Amino acid sequence: MSFSEIFEKYPKAVEFFLEKGMHCIGCPMAQMESLEEGALAHGLNADKLVEELNKKVEKK
Repeated sequence: MSFSEIFEKYPKAVEFFLEKGMHCIGCPMAQMESLEEGALAHGLNADKLVEELNKKVEKK
């Protein structure tokens, strides 16, 4: 899933990525870059990032 798809489907994800130092919102790569690719580019573990993101967007 690309960052743009994530932001569209899960608006709470914006805050999460900002907290992680990933300022993907304004990045042109966010239109096509996957979460895994972005995590690797930022030196983060993609599986852990997905796990944390899922917890964040599931909160009500």
